[in-house]
Amino acid sequence: MLNSPVPNDQETFGQELTLDLYDCDLATISSGEKIKEFVIELCDKVIKMKRYGEPLIPHFGHENPITSGYSLVQLIETSNVSAHFSEYKKAVYLNIFSCAWFDPIKAEDYCRKFFGAKSCTSHLQKRI
Repeated sequence: MLNSPVPNDQETFGQELTLDLYDCDLATISSGEKIKEFVIELCDKVIKMKRYGEPLIPHFGHENPITSGYSLVQLIETSNVSAHFSEYKKAVYLNIFSCAWFDPIKAEDYCRKFFGAKSCTSHLQKRI
């Protein structure tokens, strides 16, 4: 993995952090502009990954209130950040995948604070 804190780590391809953030601030997860601000700061300052192009942030899934909300895809040079925002559930379902190392604790903390999540489940998976 690129920039791995483990010396000579030739086995690991990357890591993927999945976060399910609950009881989030409804105004924040309902704003395309706030979501764009979030992903730019996440990539540029928190995980320090170079963004590739502009983020895609469509609002769709309107046939059902559970699926209605914004989705996010931001390509980064080492993979991607993706998320779906459920206004109905006041939840964010977020994935950060990269073949370069990033600090998962720092990333989770930033995401929790930005969206005002009252609870969160997280999983970090090593990708080989």
